[in-house]
Amino acid sequence: MPMRSLLCAAGAAGILWSASMVPAAADEPDGFTISDPRITESSGLAASRAHPGIYWTHNDSDDGPYVYAVDSRSGRTVARITLRGIGAPRDVEAISLGPDGNIYLGDIGDNLGGKWDHVWIYRFPEPKTLRDATVTATQFTVKYADGPRDAEALMVHPKTGRVYIASKKQDGGGALYAGPERLTAGATNTFRKVAPVDLWVTDGAFSPDGTRLVLRSYFGARIFRWQDGRPKDLGSVGVPIQQQGESVTFTPDGRTLMYGSEGADSDVKPVGLSDDQLPDTTKDDPGNGDPANNHAGKGTSDSELNPSFIKGAMVLAAATALLVGLRRLVRRR
Repeated sequence: MPMRSLLCAAGAAGILWSASMVPAAADEPDGFTISDPRITESSGLAASRAHPGIYWTHNDSDDGPYVYAVDSRSGRTVARITLRGIGAPRDVEAISLGPDGNIYLGDIGDNLGGKWDHVWIYRFPEPKTLRDATVTATQFTVKYADGPRDAEALMVHPKTGRVYIASKKQDGGGALYAGPERLTAGATNTFRKVAPVDLWVTDGAFSPDGTRLVLRSYFGARIFRWQDGRPKDLGSVGVPIQQQGESVTFTPDGRTLMYGSEGADSDVKPVGLSDDQLPDTTKDDPGNGDPANNHAGKGTSDSELNPSFIKGAMVLAAATALLVGLRRLVRRR
C-alpha cells in the first residue's frame, strides 16, 4: 500500500475507534473545536491571561513562524501572530505563558531522535489587542547538560519565571530539565536534569498558582505537586480519547485541564480536577470562576472505564502509534 494511503488508513482507524469507544458522560463537557483550516497539527496549548476565553496554539512543523489565538467560544482564530527576528522554525512543539507577560514558544522537537546539538526557545509579548500582527521575538539557544534530547513539553513557572522542559523517553527514560534562572540571548542556555519522568511526554503545564504540574502522553497523564523546585507525584489524571493526544493546559482558574490533539478540526476537551489534584489556591475559593475562563466539565477518569472501553482504547493506541511512527518516518525523508 502506498505510504500516503497507509497513513490515511491508520488515521481513519483512529478516528473510528475514538468515535465509537468514548463512553457517554452525564453532562457534555464544555470543549471546543479548532476550525481554522491552517491549523492541522496543533501541538501546544496555552490559556491566555490577557484575553478571557482565548487559547494560544501553533502547528508542529512545516508551517512557519506563526502562533494562533483561538476563541474557545466559537473555535475560530481571532489572530495570527507572525514572529520576526528568528531563524526558520524547525520543530515547534510547545507553548507557555510566563509571569512577565511573555509567550514562550518551544522549538524543541527532534524528529531525528535527539541528534540536534541545540534547540531554540522564542519569547515575545502576549499581544494586548487580538488582530493579525507581526512581532519581534527574542531567540534563545538551548542545550542539555547530558546531551541532545527529543522533547515536546515546555513549561514556564508562573511565579519564578524559570523555564522547564520535559524530554521523551530515550536512553533509559525521560526527564524534567530546568533552565537557568533567567534565559540569556546570544549565549547557550544549559538545561539540567532535576527529576526522572516515566512517561512518553507530549506536553505539560503548570497550574496558574504554580503549585501543580501536569505532564501528558498520548494516552495518559500524571499530575505533580510542585515543591521546592521539584515535582512530587500525585498520581494519574483522566485523559480523553483523542486521535493523537498532543497538548494540555490549565484553565485560568486552575480547576480544569484542557487537552488538545493534532489533526484538522481537532477537538480541545476538558477534564475537571478534584481533591489533591486541585491547585492549592483553588481550595480557598470554592467558586467556579468566570465561565468564560473556566470551561469546566466532567472528564473520563481511569476508574470510569469498563473492560470493553479499555480494550477499544488499546486498539486505538496501537493504531495511533502506527500513525505517529509513519508520520515521523515521512518527515525524515
